[in-house]
Amino acid sequence: MTVGSYETNLSGDGLRVGIVQARFNEDVCHGLLSACLAELKHLGVADEDVLHVTVPGALEIPFVLQKLAESQQFDALIALGAVIRGETYHFELVSNESGAGITRIGLDFGIPIANAVLTTENDEQAEVRMAVKGADAARVAVEMANLSIALEELQQDGGYDEEE
Repeated sequence: MTVGSYETNLSGDGLRVGIVQARFNEDVCHGLLSACLAELKHLGVADEDVLHVTVPGALEIPFVLQKLAESQQFDALIALGAVIRGETYHFELVSNESGAGITRIGLDFGIPIANAVLTTENDEQAEVRMAVKGADAARVAVEMANLSIALEELQQDGGYDEEE
């Protein structure tokens, strides 16, 4: 048996990326966005190939991701937001439902989605994580977009049978 491999590709040249950012917990979300955009630029994604959309909060992110996925205009999508624990059960509801929605959209539409919706216990944890997680989301989106494209090309070339 011959084992093939795929080398990680972090080149953003020619990739189209959609970003959906929640406005709730605004300072943290701006930090996520800033780090994400800087990393996308560093990876070679052109400014004109990025669409940035804002929504009120994390629960609204999946709806807009779905609309962007339906458009078939993007190679990858990124979800940015911050859910910070409060004194009620609302934290669990928002965290779980936004995460499940983001995952479902990616699987239903076959598009990579980098989930950088922070779920933290307090503001300090969110602030510590925002720059790292924003940049990570950009790398994940580019890597997974390139992998998705490579696997689609492999399938078209008869390199593997989808039903196996």
